[in-house]
Amino acid sequence: MPGACRLFWTLTCLFLFAIALWADDSSSSSTATAPATPPKAKTEVVEDNIHGHKIADPYRWLENSQASDTQQYVHDELAYTRSILDPLPGRAQTHQRLTQLLSIGTIGTPQLGGSFYFYTRREGTQNQPVLFVREGINGKDRTLLDVNQLAADGTVALDWWFPSEDGKYVAYGTSASGSEESTLKVIETATGKQLPDTIERTRFASVAWKKDNSAFFYSRHPKKGDVPSGEEVYHVKIFYHVMGTDPAKDPLIFGEGRKAQDIPGVQLADDDDRWLLITVFQGWAKSEMYLQDLKAGTPPVEITSGKDFLYSGEVYQNKLYITTNEDAPRSRVLVVDAANPKRENWKEIVPQSDAVLQNSAIVGGKLGAQYEKNASSLLKLFQLDGKFIDDIPLPAIGTVSGTGSKWNRQEIFFGFQSFTIPPSIYHYDLSSRKTNLWDKVNAPGIDPSAYEVHQLWYTSKDGTKVPMFVFHKKGLELNGHNPTLLTGYGGFNVSLTPSFVGGRYIWLEHGGIFAVANLRGGAEFGEDWHQAGMLQKKQNVFDDFISAAEFLISQKYTDKDHLAIQGGSNGGLLVGAAFTQRPDLYRAVVCQVPLLDMLRYQNFQIAKLWIPEYGSAEDSKQFDWLYAYSPYHHVKPGTQYPAILFMTADTDTRVDPMHAKKMAALMQAEAANGQSRERPILLRIETKAGHGAGKPITKQIEEGTDIYSFLFWQLGMQP
Repeated sequence: MPGACRLFWTLTCLFLFAIALWADDSSSSSTATAPATPPKAKTEVVEDNIHGHKIADPYRWLENSQASDTQQYVHDELAYTRSILDPLPGRAQTHQRLTQLLSIGTIGTPQLGGSFYFYTRREGTQNQPVLFVREGINGKDRTLLDVNQLAADGTVALDWWFPSEDGKYVAYGTSASGSEESTLKVIETATGKQLPDTIERTRFASVAWKKDNSAFFYSRHPKKGDVPSGEEVYHVKIFYHVMGTDPAKDPLIFGEGRKAQDIPGVQLADDDDRWLLITVFQGWAKSEMYLQDLKAGTPPVEITSGKDFLYSGEVYQNKLYITTNEDAPRSRVLVVDAANPKRENWKEIVPQSDAVLQNSAIVGGKLGAQYEKNASSLLKLFQLDGKFIDDIPLPAIGTVSGTGSKWNRQEIFFGFQSFTIPPSIYHYDLSSRKTNLWDKVNAPGIDPSAYEVHQLWYTSKDGTKVPMFVFHKKGLELNGHNPTLLTGYGGFNVSLTPSFVGGRYIWLEHGGIFAVANLRGGAEFGEDWHQAGMLQKKQNVFDDFISAAEFLISQKYTDKDHLAIQGGSNGGLLVGAAFTQRPDLYRAVVCQVPLLDMLRYQNFQIAKLWIPEYGSAEDSKQFDWLYAYSPYHHVKPGTQYPAILFMTADTDTRVDPMHAKKMAALMQAEAANGQSRERPILLRIETKAGHGAGKPITKQIEEGTDIYSFLFWQLGMQP
């Protein structure tokens, strides 16, 4: 669904979400031992006095990625890692099978513009998805933009794209090497011609086209020199670009004098160009809205400001429809006259329900709404006065992975997938209320009927009930020794819902269990659930995850010698806290693009955006929260830790690689004697790659081969 949903997509790009695509008796489970010892990183005497606490940081020198000693350390670490991973048995077979599984491809949900339907698809071993266009729903597909042609190694990615109202043009952003530093360009749909309009510094851009295609509003970062050094990743503002003019002269519309970490997004009214709606996100629990009457030429009016709630909206027929969790932690929909939007005039039309309202949008003169209940999706349709019309039928319990519609069209596209259903696109006709399969991804070589999924509920440390999906072969015996891979996220108002990931099947085919814990900090049960896992309550997330591991063991799914954990980004922090707090509970850990030094994280990349979620050590109270769990500060000398594979990338512009480097060096120095042979601490650094978005399929295959070869080895599995 358009409008507000695209703004939430922009925010989604800014969070840490990087869950992996692949997702203990060593004498009995290991089939190989490490042939080498890890390099010994130098230490330096560095000590900070933070709010009266003396904090040693002997590996701070690794924060400087350009220094020659850091580069030598990285070289030595990578040589050590390869000396262990490359000889592992069955590696060639693992690579071959992952190549087959990841060649299944992907398909994106169509977006509408005039008579055109735009969508992305990746087939076979293509490194990146291709943008296709189809004129008419039964028309012939045509390639509009293939970024695979822009780099032989597949490291140029299509970051985002916005069709104009009539589909004549598409504004899109590309970036290289996983940097996500997008450049905005415009392509003409009919001819595929690239127009001269090119705008730099449009990372995670929001774009709103005027109805006549003459211009668009967009968000842009500042250039160097316009803000203090290092702050170029912040200070996002809204500009107005007239087609064919110099972007350097684009007038500033919104953002002057605001907080550096504000993230504004922009959209125009559905049915005319009168109303400009600006939504400003301030973290993942708060946003503000401003409405500008372009016809009257008046400045933006505050709709919501100063309140700790989330708001998004859409203007249609001079009415503002607001989706918010104000006084409704599972969210509701309100409406108000756009010309008189004061709070006392707000009217509730769709009240809070027992499901979590994720977003809403005007579709064909009605209100479409996407919900989540018990970590699975629902779609509903309402009249504009809030009267319920229909539940849009879904093929099974699973995830709506995207929607596409327009305010004036009697159709909705939605993507759907589950653990056993490959990505599929469905078309819903509002007039007939019928749903038909529009397109799908085929998955040859996988028999979904051979597997089963269960949703289990377990009790966390404080008595909270937490759900978890468990996915494995049918008929699996609960013998207490099954190799099990547990993952989670628990933050940033993000839900982990059922998804089809081809790479996971190599784990399942070898008798493995895949488990996904829906931890506090996510969006599974609304804002209360989110806030129960952030700031001073972050330990709840780690307790939930540890309790999930204990539950799997108590229920005879696995044991400590056959349990591995995996997490990326905020999930990397999760597993980092889990293995430092309970090193005895797991045999192996895959810790990807992680945050680990929580006292200094805010000083790197775009991490100040995450202070509303974590807090900052610069505040004395928040320091106490962070220091209590910061993994880098809880490595205990002489402890036997699980085998750990730290994974990062040299051009990650979200989570700085320094976290993984410092943690690997510290743990290799402090872990129990002899651990390096049977339970090594490894560091893998990908080149020409970032946080995960836009990673070429060739790199995904190599990464997956390392992950599964490592896990097969550590959990005693035969690849």
